[in-house]
Amino acid sequence: MSRPASSDSRLLFDLPEGPDFSMELAARKHGIWPVAGTDEAGRGPLAGPVVAAAVVLDPENIPPGLNDSKQLSAARREALFALIMQSAFVSVASSSSRRIDIIDIRKASLDAMRRAVAGLEVAPKLVLADGRDVPPGLACEGRAVVKGDARSLSVAAASIVAKVMRDRMMARADATFPGYGFAVHAGYATEVHRRAIEAIGPCRLHRMSFRPLRQE
Repeated sequence: MSRPASSDSRLLFDLPEGPDFSMELAARKHGIWPVAGTDEAGRGPLAGPVVAAAVVLDPENIPPGLNDSKQLSAARREALFALIMQSAFVSVASSSSRRIDIIDIRKASLDAMRRAVAGLEVAPKLVLADGRDVPPGLACEGRAVVKGDARSLSVAAASIVAKVMRDRMMARADATFPGYGFAVHAGYATEVHRRAIEAIGPCRLHRMSFRPLRQE
């Protein structure tokens, strides 16, 4: 017997044109407030931390143009980042490359998301987490939202904050660890980055559990 598709499965094929505030408002209608969105940046790179953000938006002052950070230019992300920081409760946490190597990238990402939520100035009653997993150890209800950064304005805001903060961290790392081009590729596995690793070897920002760095 076939099983009916979940709402998340249907939405994968019929996503809205952009994120909205419907999940947050539905929770608020039922007395569940505040609602936080959380997302991470940097699961895929060969180097640097994974950075997570948690955001509680003000329903009366939501910055216009929030969207999945991947759909925005760097300049637009920076502009929205400033507006988010001015109008919302925001918290950021990260897991280092060493921690990623010890516990794996999935666990490190979820742990950074949990710590970001815990660092908010207001305690949320519900957390909307991008992806298929709810960060373990939340002090409140959590809901995994597949493609949450394209569906929820709170998650989209968190995706922007996480991406901007990580890009800034990697730009600063470029000065401490020159030669890799971190300011340009933020640690992703570009050809330039791979050639640099071959030429000068990895540094302590590199994730030694990731291929091609991992020793088989």
